[in-house]
Amino acid sequence: MQVTIIIEGYFKIASYLRNKYNLPMNKEMNPLNEMSFKRSACPIACSLDIIGDKWTLLVVRDLFFGKTKFKELQESAENIPTNILANRLKQLEKAGMVVKTPYQDRPVRYQYHLTETGKSLESVVKAIVQWGEQQFFNTSRSGAF
Repeated sequence: MQVTIIIEGYFKIASYLRNKYNLPMNKEMNPLNEMSFKRSACPIACSLDIIGDKWTLLVVRDLFFGKTKFKELQESAENIPTNILANRLKQLEKAGMVVKTPYQDRPVRYQYHLTETGKSLESVVKAIVQWGEQQFFNTSRSGAF
């Protein structure tokens, strides 16, 4: 029990320092490897724990399309509620897929960018776009994919 608490504390401190000093992450330091809430060792289950709800990949899509501010993300056609958008951005940041940086001091406002881990979803998002175009009549791409 004490060892678990010490290890979790280490990961929190390491994650904080990486974010504060914008340090690169290698595979061993990836926050996704530190997930304490994994349901199983199945890579599909682990992936769905992060991006498997109906909103998260839409947020990732918009970040790929160059939206960086909360208001821009909120204005997407799917009309994501603000509380859900804020929650998904926090989850993505905690997972190391998104980094937020302040762009305004009073009031503090942030812009969001995909990390290398987040950018690695590009081929997954493209594959979903292609599958959706093949399966659903009258859909269209609305951006870079």
